[in-house]
Amino acid sequence: MTLYYEPLPDRARTLVEILGGQPHGAADLAELAALVRADPGAQLVILGSSVNLAEAVTFAAQHRLTRPTLGVVLLRDHVDVAVLAEALRAGIREVINAGDSHGIRAACGRSLEVSHQLALGGVAPQPAAAPVKEGRLVTVFAGKGGCGKSTVATNLAVALADGGKHRVCLVDLDLTFGDVAIMLQLVPKRSLADAVPMTGRLDETGIRSLVTPYAPGIDTLLAPPAPADGERVGRELVSEILKIVKRMYDYVVVDTPPFFSDQVLAALDLSQWYILLATPDIPALKNLRLTLDMFDLLEYPTSQRIIVLNRSDSQVGLTHADIDRVVRAPIAGRVPSTRDVPVSINRGVPLMVDSPNNPVSRYIREIQARIQTAAQPAGAPVEPARRRAFSLRRGR
Repeated sequence: MTLYYEPLPDRARTLVEILGGQPHGAADLAELAALVRADPGAQLVILGSSVNLAEAVTFAAQHRLTRPTLGVVLLRDHVDVAVLAEALRAGIREVINAGDSHGIRAACGRSLEVSHQLALGGVAPQPAAAPVKEGRLVTVFAGKGGCGKSTVATNLAVALADGGKHRVCLVDLDLTFGDVAIMLQLVPKRSLADAVPMTGRLDETGIRSLVTPYAPGIDTLLAPPAPADGERVGRELVSEILKIVKRMYDYVVVDTPPFFSDQVLAALDLSQWYILLATPDIPALKNLRLTLDMFDLLEYPTSQRIIVLNRSDSQVGLTHADIDRVVRAPIAGRVPSTRDVPVSINRGVPLMVDSPNNPVSRYIREIQARIQTAAQPAGAPVEPARRRAFSLRRGR
């Protein structure tokens, strides 16, 4: 039997509609505990979003040892790191946003499966795992600042979401001076640094507590507002975050700092596409060439690299032949200069939203089409590029 307790009648009715079947409701936690004692076969309890957190934690802690097969799922209006940590200590199996009906049903299913296995002593044969469908991860990188990484990353996320047709997560991996929040006029109440206490125990619920929604189909994982906080986000945590995010979204777009770091390498390891930017000046072109040499060393496929020359029509004394001679690699696109880009940045509205027919927007759509056209058949796992083991920390 599925049991639940939700003090507010309206929310209780909504919860019953989400759960389906005939769940048994309790008038208070005392009655809920009595129902659990009366039914040795009960395996699932849902505590509604208006249940006091301290009382919910106490209820779960009391039954954790006496009824290990009883799974407790807690609903909250807002899921944050503090709630997750307290729930984990009490033995609550899942913490789900009360507005996520699909997530609630999925969490109940997972909890019942765990209870079933515990009831059988954990010896039931496991079915063969079905292939996990993963989203495609696109990393935007430049070896020099000021080349337009964040502009391309934010606009590409908008293009890939296509008005909410696809789920996209935009990750700001510039942990010291990330600009995604300010470019989208977002207030970073949560950031990647808030994942540090959950290292090694992250799951989709944890990720949902960290994201900041931007638009239909687009969520963001923002850089810490204080540069010092970014130092606590290590390579292993970045890998853990991105692996989970790829399972949750159709596309993941990663904005990066203008240098190689262990965190950047973690993103590159999991990427299917690399967008490499430069501007028509010698320092930027030199750094692009060094970036390509590094990619060759790490054996990132050339077929998955998209080289973009930003502000390509700038009159700076370099011809196309001069640029090609320095880069020594095919340039997929030459994006013209336009004052519309800084205007859109200052307004906090991506050019793809405000001016979809702008030349820059049109080129972003070309990148979007290239990424989506190369998508594998539905359900097929997406393999990241194979590479040599390398760590900046070890110098290997």
